[in-house]
Order: sequence, then C-alpha cells, then structure tokens
Amino acid sequence: MKPFAETRAETPATIAAESLAAESPHADTLTPLLTLFFATAVGVIVMNLFAAQPLTGAISRSLHLAPQFAGLAAMLPQLGYAVGLVLLVPLCDLLENRRLIVHTLVCCAVCLVIAMFTDSRLVFLSAVFAAGAASSVIQMLVPMAASMAHESHRGRAVGNVMSGLMLGILLSRPAASLIAGTIGWRAFYSIAGAIDALLAAVLYTQLPVRVPSVSTRYGTLLRSLWTLLRNERVLQRNAVSAALVMGAFSAFWTAIGLRLVQPPFSFGMKGIALFALAGAAGAIVTPLAGRAGDRGLGRRTLFAGHVTMLVALVVIGVAGSGWGGFSASAHPLLAVLMLVAGAAALDAGVVTDQTLGRRAINLMNPAARGRLNGLFVGVFFVGGALGTVLSGAMWAWAEWNGVCAVGFGFTGLAFVLRLAGAAGSRDV
Repeated sequence: MKPFAETRAETPATIAAESLAAESPHADTLTPLLTLFFATAVGVIVMNLFAAQPLTGAISRSLHLAPQFAGLAAMLPQLGYAVGLVLLVPLCDLLENRRLIVHTLVCCAVCLVIAMFTDSRLVFLSAVFAAGAASSVIQMLVPMAASMAHESHRGRAVGNVMSGLMLGILLSRPAASLIAGTIGWRAFYSIAGAIDALLAAVLYTQLPVRVPSVSTRYGTLLRSLWTLLRNERVLQRNAVSAALVMGAFSAFWTAIGLRLVQPPFSFGMKGIALFALAGAAGAIVTPLAGRAGDRGLGRRTLFAGHVTMLVALVVIGVAGSGWGGFSASAHPLLAVLMLVAGAAALDAGVVTDQTLGRRAINLMNPAARGRLNGLFVGVFFVGGALGTVLSGAMWAWAEWNGVCAVGFGFTGLAFVLRLAGAAGSRDV
C-alpha cells in the first residue's frame, strides 16, 4: 500500500477518513506492570490541572495577586490544557509518538519548576498556563496505551489507565492541600516537576517507537478536527454523553465543600480532604467497565452507570437537603456516610461512561487516534466547565437543592440521549 499522501489529496476530509493498518491486530505489548505505570503516570500528571484550586489563597498572598485575579492560578492550567488538546495532541497523528511524549513531559516539568522559583506574577501565570498545555500529554499516553493492547481487551486496558486518571483528579485537591499545609505551596510545584521529569525518563525507556502513517501538513491536520467532529457519529455520541456526566460530576465536587462546612457537618480542610479520599472509591469500577465493553455488554453497563448516578443524586439530596423528611442534624454520622456512598456511586457512574466512551474512541481509526482522543476530552471538558459554573450559580440561588438539580439535569439528559440513540447503534 502506498503512503496516504501519495494516493490522495491532502484535505481535512481525506485526512480524517483515512483508515490504515498502522498496528498489528495481534500486537499486545501492554504488560500488567506497564499498565500500572501508565495509570500512575496519567494520575500524577492530571494533578497539575486541579491541585492549584485549594492553593489559590496561599499563592495569591505570596505573589500579591489582586483579589479579582486570585482565581487565575487555578483557571490558567485548565485553559492551557484545553489549548494543548487542540494544538498539541493532534501531533500524535503526525510525529513519532515516544519522542513527542517525552519532550512534552520534559517541557511540563520545566514549567512547573519555573512556577516554583519565580516571584513574578506574570512569569508564574505564564508558567502554569504552559504546564497545563503540556499536561495534555495525558491524551497522548492514553491512545499509546490503547495501541499497545490487543483489540480484544483494549477496553480493559483503557479502563485500567483511566482508573489512574480519575483517581488523580479526585486526589489532586487533598494531596495539594496536604503538601501545602506541611511544607508550603511552592513545594507542590517542586514535587510535581521532579516527578514529571522522572516519568519522562522512564517513558523514554519503556515506550515503543510509534511512527504515524499519516503524511500531511500540520495545518491540514488541525482543519481535519472539524471534519472528524462533524462526521464521526461514534465520537459525537460518546463525547456528548461524557460531557453531560462530567457536568454532573463537576457540579457535585465544586459545591460539596461548601455544604460540608455548614452544620451539622462543620468540616475543616482535613475533613473535606478525607471526604474526597473516601469518595474516590468509585474509581474502582473503571477496569470493570472496560471489561464489560470488551465482552459486548457496553450498552447495558452504560445505562446501569447512568441509573447509578441518578440514584446517587437522590441519596445525596436526602443527606444534604433532607429530602423525604430525613434530618441530618438528628443523624449526622448517617448523613456523612450517605454523602460518601453517594459521591462514590456518582463517581462510579461517571467513570463508567467515560471508560466505555474511551474504548469506543480507541477502536476507531488508528491513524486519527490522537485527534479523536483530543476531541473527546475537549468536548467533555466543556461539560465539566459548564457544570462548575452552573453549580456556583445554583448554590447561590438554592444551595444544595440547586446543586442536586444541576446534577439531575445533566445526568437525566445523558440517559435520555443514550436511550434515544440506542436503536441506531450496535454498541456504545
């Protein structure tokens, strides 16, 4: 077979539609130990995006940021990540993957070290933005892991790696609070930079050389993103569903700290951190969801995940707002246990949806896997941001009842859309 560029014109449509046998269907070089390393790597890297949220107060005081700009330390890494999804992740389909991943991760480590040392507001904010963009290397690692697994258990491989990602998201805030409270906020950036540099060195020795089959220009590759998003129904279906459940997830975790500091809970920072640790137990279902997809049970598992989320929101509403006549003041311990169980179940539903969605994306065109993963994450990232904004607004208007309403709205819409689209699809 001739190279793609020799047989077709370089247009976004042809680049997006290309389907080459870039991987051997029998290749299976993703060992259990390497899977664990991938999961650990993405879990550590994703902390760069969320850990700054509990550190904004300390950072703004140290760098003398004006109150109206204090949130930039937490917002810019995520904004940079979104930029990286669009501008960096598609390079997986153009450049040799191992070198791209290692160089991107080294840049991330350098930026984090700069953020640790600088006393300049502008330099710090620029550094965390760039570190956020380089943290999009996560979306290079996930398709790399998928390409190293046999297609028959690719869902399990993606699920195992995703479990590390979800744990990293859930644990980033308590971990950063613990580090900052013990040895200062700069220490977090120092530790994160050192770990990223170490990961880059190990990845250089462990990753195989993977040269994409696409031969095109970078501009054409970027333009093909819109073509993929417009034409790929599997991408559309899974990305929208993931965005909706991520909106419910973000709404809950944005506001739960506000509820836990109120009576009858009256938690401090350590209590909220422990709650987040307990709630992270829901991520245990991630590899199970991947296995279910590999066995052809993806659609049933997906619907079960959405129903689990709806039930979890009822439990959360009962414990947090006294639905059904329940009194948290009279039963504070039971209320906390119900909130923890609800948080874990909510997280389980979210990771089920995202794991099955990832599996579907990574079974699509191997030549476009980097772009497909970037688009998938970019869309659900928008859903998470919308959930965060609506959660704050509804908390101000109706407190916990409003937050639960946001969660029900997002999850219910995801369930209905999946139900409506089930007749026209064979799988998720």
